[in-house]
Amino acid sequence: MFQVQDIKVDPDSRRAWRGDDEIVLSRKEFDLVLALISRAGDIVTRDELMRDVWHTTFWTSSKTIDVHLGWVRRKLGDDSRRPHLITTIRGKGLRFEKGDGGRRADGH
Repeated sequence: MFQVQDIKVDPDSRRAWRGDDEIVLSRKEFDLVLALISRAGDIVTRDELMRDVWHTTFWTSSKTIDVHLGWVRRKLGDDSRRPHLITTIRGKGLRFEKGDGGRRADGH
């Protein structure tokens, strides 16, 4: 189980929550969130995401990641103009932000 900010992801059951509310994600959306949250605080390159989520080493479409990221941000309640969960590091990749020192949503 990964928990960062108020997002929880269970890779075994392939379920995700924001606080106590379950978030319904498609297979690729879940894989994208998992790839990012499992490395929270680190920059994950677009090449790594294409390899790990789409299982390809070439760009099937330059917009594939951006489109899925838009859907994920909406479902997680992350403002694309001022994201606090997943930020784009221009020219490098994406990062799932740890937030306030990695404190869990339940205060522990």
